[in-house]
Amino acid sequence: MANKTWTINLEEDPETGDLILPLNDDILEQTGWKTGDSIDWIDNKDGSWTMKKIETQWVLVETISTFRERYMVEVPVGVDRYGKDKADWALDTVTLEEAKEFSQEHLGETIVSHRVVTKEEALAMCDKENEYAKVWNDDMKIQAFFTTMAEHIRENDYNDAT
Repeated sequence: MANKTWTINLEEDPETGDLILPLNDDILEQTGWKTGDSIDWIDNKDGSWTMKKIETQWVLVETISTFRERYMVEVPVGVDRYGKDKADWALDTVTLEEAKEFSQEHLGETIVSHRVVTKEEALAMCDKENEYAKVWNDDMKIQAFFTTMAEHIRENDYNDAT
């Protein structure tokens, strides 16, 4: 879109006193903006502002979480018929997942990969990995499983975004 300008007067919400910037259908059509778009306000330092849609992308970040888990396993004292310390039997009990967890501590998360995916790819992956949510609409899936810019970006975080 070529640089097009509009002069718009702010309106005041009579109930809350909040200022409203009314964008008519012509402006929305010309800019390609729609409800829910993130808009960057750039102060032109002359009393006017430039508004620019912030283009976004979805990034899949894959991590591994590390936990230290402890098990308390009772075993007989001594050596078995193969000459191994019976204390090693506790290792088999844990390996066979027959031991109760004694305690657990999360040691951290390590990012192992990331890649840009389309919204469609992300939603398809969501359906595959969260089968119970397949019947949900896209907005419900995004609200439940996706982290939107509005949830993690604070004012001035990305002033250099274009």
